[in-house]
Amino acid sequence: MIKRETYMSRIRPFIGSELVKVLTGIRRSGKSVMLDLIQEELAESGVDRRQFIALNFENMSNAHLCTATALHEEILRRSAQMSGKVYLFFDEIQEVQDWEKCINSFRVELDCDIYITGSNAKLLSGELATYLAGRYVEFVIYPFSFSEFIELYHSVYPDTDTRQCFNQYLTLGGMPYLNNLRYEDNACRQYLRDLFNSVELKDIVKRNNIRDVDMLERIISYITANIGTTFSSTAISKYLKSEGRSVSTETVLNYTKACTDAFLFYQVKRQDLQGKKILTVNEKYYVADHGIREAVYGSNQRDINLVLENIVYMELLRRGYNVTVGKVGDKEIDFVCENRGEKLYVQVAYLLASEETVKREFGAFSGIRDNFPKYVVTLDEFDMSRDGIKHRNIRDFLLAKEWN
Repeated sequence: MIKRETYMSRIRPFIGSELVKVLTGIRRSGKSVMLDLIQEELAESGVDRRQFIALNFENMSNAHLCTATALHEEILRRSAQMSGKVYLFFDEIQEVQDWEKCINSFRVELDCDIYITGSNAKLLSGELATYLAGRYVEFVIYPFSFSEFIELYHSVYPDTDTRQCFNQYLTLGGMPYLNNLRYEDNACRQYLRDLFNSVELKDIVKRNNIRDVDMLERIISYITANIGTTFSSTAISKYLKSEGRSVSTETVLNYTKACTDAFLFYQVKRQDLQGKKILTVNEKYYVADHGIREAVYGSNQRDINLVLENIVYMELLRRGYNVTVGKVGDKEIDFVCENRGEKLYVQVAYLLASEETVKREFGAFSGIRDNFPKYVVTLDEFDMSRDGIKHRNIRDFLLAKEWN
């Protein structure tokens, strides 16, 4: 088990506070392990483990606690036998009916420190906003970064160099459980397909009462095939009509929203950098884990330019950037990234194989007049930096401690 210090450093300042710590992210991205890491850190700081109450609501042995009333009664019963602060860890809390009410009640009734996880963005909307407004802090847990992947991959294959590790990462992605399978190709693909089916069934179909599962699967397939490509819900609707399935734009929007709520996809809006406004049409989508894409859809090598974009986008999210696609006149910048007043521009390509490609990728920044860092990221091994624009091999870019 690796420490995932990127997340611990963000969570640590809130440990012991009255704020409810909410860990969200796609199913099996490592949220449960984060709860274990927090418990481990608390124990190392001197907190008695007997003060911990940890429940996983996907475990059938806890099925009788999946209502707010039952959970409330159980926690009050257990906490009455403890002295001092109670530490509550609830995994996949969305399985508990009306969970928001009992979480808020614990916060009021008990001297407690609360941590919850969930696999749906709706955790932070609706009733939660009413019951816990201003009293929670969210941490999105993503699949492994390339740096984390290397650390675990080397525990199985210690003699593998960085380039070989990246080739494996490109195919397998970063879901944590792959380490338990020793990165064996067929086993990993089977696991990722089963994981995808679980996300689709439990976190999308069941959670949203979707009846036309075939239509949902067609929409997911379209988005998966076209990650990093600008398109609209109308374009999906027209495509499906050409395939003999008529669907309204509104249905496409609803199904797509259900997928982003389950953290399967991330939507990236386009921003007019000259007019300084967010554009309302033709967003891009990226998949939470490119290994799932390879296992379910295939073609990561064939669509390598799009997959490289996907990998860079997810790394930008991990590092806390808000990301949009930049539009400057008739040119487009893959990623405009902002974090606490700092800005970063990133262009991703497969290879700078011709002078025409070099001019296109570096020229994307020609309309940007500020002095924030600008990067072109590719698989090339030679540094082609020019005109103040930095060129980086994608492995080096992903492993860099900071970008400046």
